[in-house]
Amino acid sequence: MPNHESSSSFSPSFRGDTTQDYNDRLAQLARETKAPELNSSPGDYQIGPEDLLEISVLEAPDLNRTVRVSDDGAISLALLGSVQAAGLSARQLQAALEDRLRQTYMKDPQVSVFVQDVRSHPVSVFGAVEKPGVYQIRYAKALVEVLSMAQGLANDAGDTVIVVRHAADPGDLSVTALLNSRSRAVRDTPLEAAVAMPSAASRTAEDTPRIEGITINLKDLLDSSDSRSNVLVYPGDMVKVARAGIVYVVGQVHKPGGFLLKTNENISVLQAIALAEGMTSNAKGKDARIFLAGTNGSPKEVPINLDKILAGKAPSPLLKPDDVLFVPNSGGKEALHVLEQSTAGMVGAVGGAAIYRW
Repeated sequence: MPNHESSSSFSPSFRGDTTQDYNDRLAQLARETKAPELNSSPGDYQIGPEDLLEISVLEAPDLNRTVRVSDDGAISLALLGSVQAAGLSARQLQAALEDRLRQTYMKDPQVSVFVQDVRSHPVSVFGAVEKPGVYQIRYAKALVEVLSMAQGLANDAGDTVIVVRHAADPGDLSVTALLNSRSRAVRDTPLEAAVAMPSAASRTAEDTPRIEGITINLKDLLDSSDSRSNVLVYPGDMVKVARAGIVYVVGQVHKPGGFLLKTNENISVLQAIALAEGMTSNAKGKDARIFLAGTNGSPKEVPINLDKILAGKAPSPLLKPDDVLFVPNSGGKEALHVLEQSTAGMVGAVGGAAIYRW
């Protein structure tokens, strides 16, 4: 299992405040976390479909080839025809090719096999990460390593990570078994459909791969005291970071920025002001504005009187994901004008704000 023995200046219980804190902690754990029992030498890498191999035969340059492994796991070579390569290490394939040549054309063949390009060991990382995409891993990696490959969490990352995999036979967790049982099936499964599919439904037919999902809390993952959350991610798995909505509070507040909404629920203006640690002494609460997120390129402006709301003399409106609460000061008309120009102007005004997790 992943090694979390080493600690750091972080306390045993991680209490990150911003997305940057989360990403700093993630990068630190990725440096410390290894899976030594699976990170074998390069010669132990198991070849799979679509890998590109460079094959050289000493003193027989006409037999040298750069070949792509076919979908059924075979390669085609001059004189030897079709040779099964998938599931073998480079050393094992070398031995198999030498044996074939020894039986047919050469007395003492010396073959070298080099994996030039890995294509058969994909891990799909999507959702609220900085760089979603398909990444190649030669061996199983700890979850924090995989998230770091995607350059960490996006600002709207929620508190949940889901690892989706096609299950191998119970008790057989070798890389070979995992590759053979699910990597190709995962590549052929739409990402969102695989995540949404319940594991029970995938067991209705005996010949249908069983899909299982592991749900992990991000704070548990980044807490050095909970190594159980840092699960191994195998070739063919998918990793999804759930998204959360963000409400922005900018202007004359003590802690301006974006605040993640837990489970995408709405919060009131009062709650938002509390998260922003209240208004400053220069705030002009009676001229506050809410900019409602719009779909037509222009946010809708709603004037509110924060002074009355805080005094309990007016109701506290609800804020939804991507809404912006702006608190001006006595000279705040210019800043307000920038926000009013367009959605792009509003995003530009708040986009550089810290994103807080509460």
